[in-house]
Amino acid sequence: MYEGPVHDPRFPGLRRRGFLAAAGGVAGLGALALAGCTGATGGAAEGGGKPRRGGKLRAAFAGGGASETLDPHLANLFADAARAKALFDKLADFGADLAAEPRLAASWEPNAALDRWTVRLRKATFHNGKPVTARDVLYSFRRIADPKKAFRAKASLEPLDLKASRAADEHTVEFALKRPTAEFPNILAAFGAYIVPDGATDFDTKPVGSGPFRFVSFTPGRSAVFRRNDDYWDGAPYLDQLEFLVANEESARLNSLLGGQVEYAHELTPTTARAHEGRGQIEIVRLRNSAMQAFAMKTDRPPFDDKRVREAFFLLTDRKELVDGALSGAGEIGNDLFGKGYEYYADGLPQREQDLDRARHLLKKAGADGLRVTLDTSAVAAGFTESAAIFRDQAAKAGVRVKVAMGSKDSYWQDTLDSGTLCCYRSGAMPIESHFSQRLLSGSTTNATKWHHKDFDALYQQAQSTRNKEDRAAVYARMQRRLYTEGGFLVWGFADWILGTARTVRGVAHRAPANTLDWARFDKVWLA
Repeated sequence: MYEGPVHDPRFPGLRRRGFLAAAGGVAGLGALALAGCTGATGGAAEGGGKPRRGGKLRAAFAGGGASETLDPHLANLFADAARAKALFDKLADFGADLAAEPRLAASWEPNAALDRWTVRLRKATFHNGKPVTARDVLYSFRRIADPKKAFRAKASLEPLDLKASRAADEHTVEFALKRPTAEFPNILAAFGAYIVPDGATDFDTKPVGSGPFRFVSFTPGRSAVFRRNDDYWDGAPYLDQLEFLVANEESARLNSLLGGQVEYAHELTPTTARAHEGRGQIEIVRLRNSAMQAFAMKTDRPPFDDKRVREAFFLLTDRKELVDGALSGAGEIGNDLFGKGYEYYADGLPQREQDLDRARHLLKKAGADGLRVTLDTSAVAAGFTESAAIFRDQAAKAGVRVKVAMGSKDSYWQDTLDSGTLCCYRSGAMPIESHFSQRLLSGSTTNATKWHHKDFDALYQQAQSTRNKEDRAAVYARMQRRLYTEGGFLVWGFADWILGTARTVRGVAHRAPANTLDWARFDKVWLA
């Protein structure tokens, strides 16, 4: 099975149809040089024999209709991200454990203060034959950061002082940062932070990237066709052609796969997986730990401003029942922390179990006997309505009355960010550091639990100013112990992301959470 990219020791390290997490990566520090790190997928180890060249693979994704674009800086849906990955490259991307892996960057090295980083580029060329240079990198990042635009990676690039950053030479970029940033590689790997040619503006009629496939044609909302880039720096793809087809309904993607109209179907349901896994007609691929499943308790208002109530809710939860019922078993239980299996995850903490007696005791001490709360949910994400109903019944066993309120699919995420007290929540893959910075600092703009603690903020800044990776990991562990004890995220599970392929398809990564380097890695796929 696929084990993810080999970690070079010199690199120490939303809508239902297209839910994507913001991205970043984690890596260590020091003078970092690249030697043959390709991030290859499992290849023959995935059970397909020796890779062979040739053929056309057709991949079905949910799409965005007539408004679709191939502008990689506007990528939002999974289909956008997969197309962007085929045409373009980033400086870095995520390994299976959400640690940064080098791509167009051959090395990154900080100064002593961690507020200036030198990035050296590998030798790579765009599809028009021109080399990828420092000017292209700065143009790309400055375009993303344009205050007049709404590009996806803008928030991730915020720590960069792009006015003070410069091209030291054709293949060296000196990045100035606004503050010490130990996890600088997260920025390079940010979701949507693709490198485009200096001055590029036309992406829908003649996009030029440095990725493994070259542009052939694009019809928004219907199809995009690409062909192999024989000059790709990471090795030419095996496929002659790759076509992305839009099928918004899961049933349409499945039927196209079963009928032979496509060879790859993205985002299938657990029900579909159970019906077809092991039957021999198609192959089911489960990408583990792709989506955190949780309930978000707002810690700045009653009843969850009392940490005893939050602890009680941790203890009245039967996580296995939620995974089995809401996810149809397609996942694994959580432990009230984000990032299970990712770099820096605090896996030494005891697995929390349901304890109704202790939950009742805590509620009584908090003066919350007979507590009534409203749980906001919506059909905006798979398993949300099911998990709300299951949790309502679990809470009743401890004397807590939960009223389930259905929200609008169109406005759910915005509605629940600031309103209410308890809601269903999920997140795609991102580094644990990014989860902290985006969702748990006092100034985080997507702080759904309203976790505002200056001492927690100070620990984050301490971690970012800590050069030694082991010392930095110790700070992250302290932060996670605090969240485990009294945080606002009741993380009950981690859902699989499910794909389907024809039996002739080989080389699909099996251990790459959605949004990571080897997810939708069609340059490493072949047809048997």
